[in-house]
Amino acid sequence: MTADANSTYLPSGLPIPVPEADGLSAPYWEGLRQGRLLVQRCSHCHAWQFGPEWICHRCHVFDPDWTEVVPHGRIFSWERVWHPSHAALRQHGPYLAILVEIPQAGGVRMVGNLLGDPLQNVVIGADVDGVFEHHADSDPAYSLLQWRVRGLDGV
Repeated sequence: MTADANSTYLPSGLPIPVPEADGLSAPYWEGLRQGRLLVQRCSHCHAWQFGPEWICHRCHVFDPDWTEVVPHGRIFSWERVWHPSHAALRQHGPYLAILVEIPQAGGVRMVGNLLGDPLQNVVIGADVDGVFEHHADSDPAYSLLQWRVRGLDGV
């Protein structure tokens, strides 16, 4: 699912996420720009992992592959954030940060924002769907992956 082209969840003024100088996470960020969620999977032992690494965590083979997964998961943990972690977020709180477990990708977990009412009741284990938020007018252009509870807003 893609967010409305005119709507963004986070306020302007935050640092733009870019890949590291060595390019390790570049496939992840490029995938988001294409509306795809890419997660590393070892071509040797088939273990899944996230965040990106040059080496498989299980068998230590170098250069795990990037594999597309459907951005569906479940809430593993969450926190309602009241104190801003950046000056641009001063007037943006509270907001919900969640840890999403992705069953299709071997249960890897990734942190993201939960869209919707920041005071909503959050349930561990609730199904969530990824929402791609594109910032094409930024320099450089980038995309983020936000999350929405499945069943809300037609998802």
